Amino acid sequence: MATLKNLGNKIKKKNFRILVTGAAGFIGSNLTTFLLQNNQYVVGLDNLSTGSYQNVKKLIPQFKRKFKFIRGDIRDYNTCLKACKNIDVILHNAAIGSVPRSIKDPLSSHNVNSTGFLNILYSAYNAKVKKFIFASSSSVYGDLKKKFKIENQLGKLLSPYAVTKKNNEDYAEVFSKIYKMKIIGLRYFNVFGKNQNPLGPYSAVIPKWINLMKNNKDIEIYGDGKTSRDFCFIDNVIQANILSVLESNKKKFQIFNVSAGKETTLLNLYIKIKKYFNFKNSRAKFKNFRKGDIKKSLGNISNIKNRLGYKVEYDINSGLKKLNLQINKIKNE
Repeated sequence: MATLKNLGNKIKKKNFRILVTGAAGFIGSNLTTFLLQNNQYVVGLDNLSTGSYQNVKKLIPQFKRKFKFIRGDIRDYNTCLKACKNIDVILHNAAIGSVPRSIKDPLSSHNVNSTGFLNILYSAYNAKVKKFIFASSSSVYGDLKKKFKIENQLGKLLSPYAVTKKNNEDYAEVFSKIYKMKIIGLRYFNVFGKNQNPLGPYSAVIPKWINLMKNNKDIEIYGDGKTSRDFCFIDNVIQANILSVLESNKKKFQIFNVSAGKETTLLNLYIKIKKYFNFKNSRAKFKNFRKGDIKKSLGNISNIKNRLGYKVEYDINSGLKKLNLQINKIKNE
């Protein structure tokens, strides 16, 4: 089984040139930092529409010979071609996230997540990139009623965001067959961790709640509190990406769930955040279910364990503990 520290030692012995799209975003910035710290050459691409330049600003002087940042948009094909030049591996994480945002503005979600995805995928082919690894989503499981979400069993899609992510998977599979590209899709389940934006109407639940609770404000739970999610700490996601970079089997197209393999209800999440962050004065208010929300989400991670050697290093409890330490460290710097 892999650990992130061991994978860091392994990849240090390689000499990859890696393009990270969405490099200034939450997941992209964590991937970029890990790769640079482990002696890889990284090109970061981001238009800074949802990502923050602060997430990569300090990396530019620190790794000036190993890091090139391009402020550009994946909706522009020429920008994608430029970014893909002389690249070995692409970690594609640029996207417009959030199910509610896609319901309110489906055009933006489609233009970035679908058209932008095709631009970077086709650019990868034309630039002869050796491997293309992309972020998919647990939203592709839609209304599937089965408790454990298994890669080959999907339900009916429930949001424009889910449609774009399934569209990415379909394009990737077709490209792998037609153009013989090596492609891996990673279906992320509710990722949380450092550099996640807590502000705005479409922020993810964990950073949003932490920000509200530290200011002694009440949080909102949509539904009865029994809605559950498979919360996956960012270090698990980094591990899955690095394992994908290093894997060497002959399959051209693979899809894997990336999760902690355990479910947590929203009410229980609220209790855990209060406990690990020592928040005492915040209360939970219940509101109606939102359109497009999946009631239960739990990933079966047998495939990624068996094929890539993935190991859950952080569950919801240890992930929240580490996040609290990281937030306090940043506060004291």
